[in-house]
Amino acid sequence: MNRPTWDEYFGNIAILASMRSTCIRRKVGAAIVRENTLLSTGYNGVPHDINHCTAESCIRNVKNIPSGTQLDICLGLHAEQNAIIHAAKNGVNIKDSVIYCTTFPCLTCAKMIINCGIKEVIFINDYEDDNSKKMLALAGVKIRKLVI
Repeated sequence: MNRPTWDEYFGNIAILASMRSTCIRRKVGAAIVRENTLLSTGYNGVPHDINHCTAESCIRNVKNIPSGTQLDICLGLHAEQNAIIHAAKNGVNIKDSVIYCTTFPCLTCAKMIINCGIKEVIFINDYEDDNSKKMLALAGVKIRKLVI
């Protein structure tokens, strides 16, 4: 019997979550885990009760804003943010957990990861944001790339 490792299992759950993304530019998923138990998942997209972005309504698309810049004008939440918010909304403690991300977290997500007590980030695809990597390292959050 060929079973996936725990990392492969939860990495694939993050990939599956990314398939629910409504973002037209990048599909991202996240899974928060502690002691090999799934605590929360998230994917990127606009908040509840807001129309999903289209090529015509995405501010970043309309203004032809390059990837990784001016993230603050995007109407969507990131997968990591949604996973953290869903845990909080449902009263799930995520302190000392691990977050699996299909894409390395941005600086804002890194700050949230640090403050909610996540101890390790395991990512599949890199994202060029040296500031988030530095911030996580300064806070003692482990960072590991997962090859699936």
